[in-house]
Amino acid sequence: MYALVRVRGNVNVRGTIEDTLKMLRLHRVNHCVLLSDNPHNTGMIQKVKDYTAYGVIDAETLTAMLENRGRLQGGARLTNEYVVESTDYDSIESFAQAVCDGNATLKDVPQLKPVFRLHPPRKGHAGIKRTVQQGGVLGNHGENINALLNKMR
Repeated sequence: MYALVRVRGNVNVRGTIEDTLKMLRLHRVNHCVLLSDNPHNTGMIQKVKDYTAYGVIDAETLTAMLENRGRLQGGARLTNEYVVESTDYDSIESFAQAVCDGNATLKDVPQLKPVFRLHPPRKGHAGIKRTVQQGGVLGNHGENINALLNKMR
């Protein structure tokens, strides 16, 4: 399961990349989506790598994101009670673990919005014009995306 965070805005973005960002539902900076690991998503991630940060998310970080930033239709927060009564899972933690293992998707929780609106990172970005290998935040973080998402909680 990939977490994809939009880092850069849409000034001077090529049309094809802008269309791909719209297909990924990344309309604004600091929005995050979760994508499964398949060839279609991998190709789209590769196309927008210069505007996003991405990596493999773990269950602990996903649990924190669902608790802090998970929203239902109408703007209500996602709670443990809602997960228990509307799904087969007994808590947000067990649901997050199932999503990370590939046994569930975010669509299993009815009315859960697929986009997480994150806070700008504490202490700022390392640089939005450089890749991770060059000391910035763009591109593939691998397992270190969890540290970035923790800064943006």
